[in-house]
Order: sequence, then C-alpha cells, then structure tokens
Amino acid sequence: MEKIPILKMGPFLLVTIQVDLYDRLALSLEADLVQMVDKTGARGVLIDISAVAIVDSFMGRIIGNIASMSKILDAETVVVGMQPAVAITLIELGLPLKGVYTALNVERGMKLLNSLIQLEEEEGEDDDVLTDSE
Repeated sequence: MEKIPILKMGPFLLVTIQVDLYDRLALSLEADLVQMVDKTGARGVLIDISAVAIVDSFMGRIIGNIASMSKILDAETVVVGMQPAVAITLIELGLPLKGVYTALNVERGMKLLNSLIQLEEEEGEDDDVLTDSE
C-alpha cells in the first residue's frame, strides 16, 4: 500500500500530498501523522495540498480530524497551497475546517507555525510569572 511521506523539519512535520487521496490512504495518513506528532513531540504540522485538484467531504473531514488530534497533542496545523477550486468546494460542502490555519505556500506556512508556537511559549511564560508572584 502507498504511504505519504512525513518529514520532520525542526519542531514541525511536513506532509506534501502529491497523489489523489483515496479513502484508505487518507485514513492511513491520518493515523501515521498523529502517531508521528506523538512520537516526535512536533509542535506543528504543515500539510501541502498544492498538487490536490479535488477535495471531497471525506478528505475535508480527515484534514479537520488531523488538526483536532494534533491540537490535543499540542501541535498546530497549517494547510498550504489550496487551489481556489478546492476552497470553493470546501465551503460549498459546509466544511469550515475548524482548528486549521491556512497559508498560500510552504514558506508562509512555516512562518505562521513559527509565530503560533512563539505566541504559545510567550503565553506560557506569562503564566509562570503569575505563578511566581503569588
């Protein structure tokens, strides 16, 4: 069975979907990605769908599930490279993709992940300061 490669880049995982995702492959990606977030302690997941021309409701739900599961494991999810037709389809299907950030390309997606993690770390430091002063 095909596998979609998951690359670790610093504190992030990068997934580039280069093939049409059929249901079994999408479910496999979901399971593999969540396991990798847990195994590596990744703080962010970047999913590049620039080669994907069609997204159905199942694939939209899989992306949303990945984001929700990753968030539970303390990782943010950014989807990049979404073609306009895919965005239109997702909206028409009523799939808002809660918890999924988007960016135009990989470079902007990485910048977004870095800023999200930096904000979380600063908020954590503020919590520590409050605890110390009590």
